[in-house]
Amino acid sequence: MSATTTAVLSLRSRVLLVLATVLATLAPAAPAVAADAHRPPKPRGAEVVAVTQVADRQVDLSVKSAALGGRTVQVRLLTPDGWNPDDRRRHWPTLWLLHGCCGDYTSWTAMTDVAETDSLRDVLVVMPEAGWNGWYSDWWNHGEGGDPAWETFHTVELRHLLERDWGAGRNRVVAGLSMGGQGALLYAARHPGMFKATAAYSGSAHPLLNDESADRILGFFAGRGDDPLRVWGDPVAQRRIWQAHDPFHLAERLKSVPVYLSCGDGTTGPLDAPGGTSALEADFNRQNHALAAELERVGAKHVTTHFYGPGTHTWAYWERELHASLPMLLGALGADG
Repeated sequence: MSATTTAVLSLRSRVLLVLATVLATLAPAAPAVAADAHRPPKPRGAEVVAVTQVADRQVDLSVKSAALGGRTVQVRLLTPDGWNPDDRRRHWPTLWLLHGCCGDYTSWTAMTDVAETDSLRDVLVVMPEAGWNGWYSDWWNHGEGGDPAWETFHTVELRHLLERDWGAGRNRVVAGLSMGGQGALLYAARHPGMFKATAAYSGSAHPLLNDESADRILGFFAGRGDDPLRVWGDPVAQRRIWQAHDPFHLAERLKSVPVYLSCGDGTTGPLDAPGGTSALEADFNRQNHALAAELERVGAKHVTTHFYGPGTHTWAYWERELHASLPMLLGALGADG
């Protein structure tokens, strides 16, 4: 190849390089989302899509939740006297009441006298749906996360929604039964400062107490044919996730929060039919005793326990314990009890 030909080719290469650079500068940039097209869209929060007055002072909100995959779930409000959500200047002290496994957002009003309790007429009571078997957790889903994310729905989406549009204040306490008792303890421990006090009635207070306790919870996780490992994974392989959802292992975070723990021992009690017993209550009784001892060990100063002996896993006891704990809960709110 001659020197002239080589020079021509070199010049042509330089011209093409310059043209490519100019064209790249002038061409529109590729959409920024293209590289992330495989990622799911970020959650956009929650919104109320319907409001239903179901009884005096009882309002149901239908809430569409990004944390729950865009599904719509219900939240029941027991409203205080004088409640007017259009008055953005008034914010009410708030009691969150959490339902148990196999129940729903209607359980507390259907099974107890909470709606007729005079000491709650100055408090906004929030009774959210938590799934038949949701366990107040953002499910592990084999490392994928995502729907359902009950904890995010309650402590982020719903909280913001209620405080922005429905008269809820930032003065909050939380209580629950069974699965909801665990939820009440978890939310108080995992979200420091969100709740000023917490109460658990027959709650799952230490699911890692022993193999029997862990297997029992896994049995609940498997309800309705669900994969039991979706919730927290395996209690051995994903032990850190289990510990992060076990109130016993979060006792240090509860030591500055007023805590009320109550449970029966599973034998026939005064509010039971003759011969009634409950292995579940007996297990939860051992778990609650373990949590109470751990709270004492870490130096908790505001723990009230009512381990009342004979009694099974039934609503009659939970209604009684709600009333017994209300002075502590309302006192923490600064409301009249």
